[in-house]
Amino acid sequence: MAPHHPEDFRMKAAKPQQPAKGPRRAVPAADRTRQPTEVRRRLIVEAAVPLIAERGYASVGVRDVAAAAGVSVGTVTYHFGSVQEILSEAMVLHIERYYAALSETAERATNGAEALRMLVDALFTEDTDRHWRMWFDYWNVGDQATDEAFARGQAQRYEAWHRQIRALAERGVDDGEFAGEDLDGFTVRFAALADGLALQRLRQAPPLSTQDARRHLNRLIETELLRRSPG
Repeated sequence: MAPHHPEDFRMKAAKPQQPAKGPRRAVPAADRTRQPTEVRRRLIVEAAVPLIAERGYASVGVRDVAAAAGVSVGTVTYHFGSVQEILSEAMVLHIERYYAALSETAERATNGAEALRMLVDALFTEDTDRHWRMWFDYWNVGDQATDEAFARGQAQRYEAWHRQIRALAERGVDDGEFAGEDLDGFTVRFAALADGLALQRLRQAPPLSTQDARRHLNRLIETELLRRSPG
């Protein structure tokens, strides 16, 4: 295990010194107050999130993260085995927060159809481009990673996203607004279209506005889910 670094603990106040009778002894480990590992790790990960959003995953190094977190490079390498580990955790933290906020927005809707449209509006705003950049960075990292735990985490996050979409569609069915013949298929197509539109918006090839991105997703909802009046 790597040695502790000075910033990882602080010494308790010492008692007034008596005349020296021999060599000073090191302060026992029990008398040190060390910040919990999870607190230090969280601090570092939190600092990495805006760096990735602003610069992109590939442009952020361990020194950048250490400077943003206000700790030494040694502290960062003590708590994390690699830069990839730090940045992967930072992206996971951001993604979980982002989709938690989407869920809260949809829950305020009065019915399933409104909730799904609110989700569409929240997916594409002028402020969500940073999220989409991080999302695609996250998947690119997964293509390069050999860590099975990382791959499982990616799969779990995408499954959770699919469950969120499907739950809103089911809510619309329960409200009598949506037809529910193929909710699984709709969920796959909605997620795929959202990803594709986001990539096109970031690349702007061809140009795509947030309003047009929303329009395409809403058209999918109308085409596949909305009940049609007989006749």
